[in-house]
Amino acid sequence: MTGIKTADHHGSHRDLIWEVEEAPPPQKVDAIIVPTARRVPYLKEAAVAARALSCPLVTLHSRKWTSAAQAAAYLDPAIDLIAIDVPDPAQLRLPAMETSQLLAGSVFERRTDVSTKRNLGLALAHMLRWKRVVFLDDDIRVPNPGDLGKAAALLDTHTAVGLGIGGFPDNSMVCHAFREAGGWQETFIGGGALAVEMRRNRSFFPNVYNEDWFFVLDAGKRLHPVATVGEVLQYPYDPYRIERAKNEEFGDVLAEGTFWLLDQGKPASDGDQAHWSDFLAKRQRFIGWVLDMVESTTSIDAGLQKRMGEALRAALRCCVGIDPDFCVAYMKALAIDQDRWQRHVQQIRRQPKLSAEDALRALTVSGRTPLTWYTGKATSSKETVGTRRRGPSGTSVPALRPARAGEFQAATPPPPPGLIPRDFTTATWPSPLLGAVVASAHAKHAEVIAKIALACQQQADDAGGDGKRPSQPVHL
Repeated sequence: MTGIKTADHHGSHRDLIWEVEEAPPPQKVDAIIVPTARRVPYLKEAAVAARALSCPLVTLHSRKWTSAAQAAAYLDPAIDLIAIDVPDPAQLRLPAMETSQLLAGSVFERRTDVSTKRNLGLALAHMLRWKRVVFLDDDIRVPNPGDLGKAAALLDTHTAVGLGIGGFPDNSMVCHAFREAGGWQETFIGGGALAVEMRRNRSFFPNVYNEDWFFVLDAGKRLHPVATVGEVLQYPYDPYRIERAKNEEFGDVLAEGTFWLLDQGKPASDGDQAHWSDFLAKRQRFIGWVLDMVESTTSIDAGLQKRMGEALRAALRCCVGIDPDFCVAYMKALAIDQDRWQRHVQQIRRQPKLSAEDALRALTVSGRTPLTWYTGKATSSKETVGTRRRGPSGTSVPALRPARAGEFQAATPPPPPGLIPRDFTTATWPSPLLGAVVASAHAKHAEVIAKIALACQQQADDAGGDGKRPSQPVHL
């Protein structure tokens, strides 16, 4: 890939991972785990892959457009399905995290539950003693399910293996705009298609944008051994939403600032106040420079140019509101949380291996409303397709408990006041399932997005999208 480079931004971090050209023979995948908030047709790709690999499919549902019952009714009865309705995190037997408490009530608080779902999937995998699991997002297409087996094979020597994500580029809004305006910008591995070795991996997904980057990071050191092999395809989405720009900026700053150190061969623990002060200045210059690139180019449609500018200005306002000391505090909290999660996993793995039904019951806090789940035919000999399995509140479960806030170390300080109003809303996803994927070259983006817009209008009702037909096509 070619394009403009700048001293204030690293357009690639791919030197940090091992890119495999010839993988060893595929290995067994113990489960595919899909966090989802879209309508159930979006699960078809993961279901096809699970059936091809003869492994369970775990679907984690929330929000109004999807449910475990709908998944059980829609998917092929031959699928070994565990479909779970994910409740409020307070009901779940997961540790209370310092990183979440640090952001709570601030303009940087993330208001999605994808991290909760992934952590719930990790906990279930540990309870069931699965060795190799693959996380897939519900907007990922899997052209060759065998690539998931290749990724699983590399887990003998790596704690996580990401599949290359083709199709629509998987970047933050700022990086999308940089590429669109002619910048050199690559992608990194992510939780959208990630194989995980459960016996060695003791990490978790913090509730912040780029949580998948932090999942493969030892908070005080460097990346865990990670690799990439094969390819999946990302369905198109609209990156230039103001809400998306706001929700992404803090996590993007943390991730890019930490990986800036890793790119130089330094540990993450070198991220002191001086580093973050310097990096935040770089970041603000970079966003401003991208904004100038966008506004001065004649190769971007005027409508798209306007939306990109509005999103970039929103990101810049967020960036100005980030305090260097807050970045230091967050990374310290992340190290605390990684230790806390390791202790939680150790508690789970000291218990005997559970049946699927007992494990599902054990995922909620005793005395709280149990999970609602549906299972497929292969989960146990007694369960049948579409049978509702909701554990009664009086059912006994293994004596596990989540670590309490501040149990291992003192709580981190509260965040400083933000400089922008608290008006985040959850970004919606207008793109339905598409038969074609989008080329990543920025020169072709405008033409491709026009086709996406038309396809969105034509296919929204059939595929479901985010549960509602877009009020207008993707702007150009």
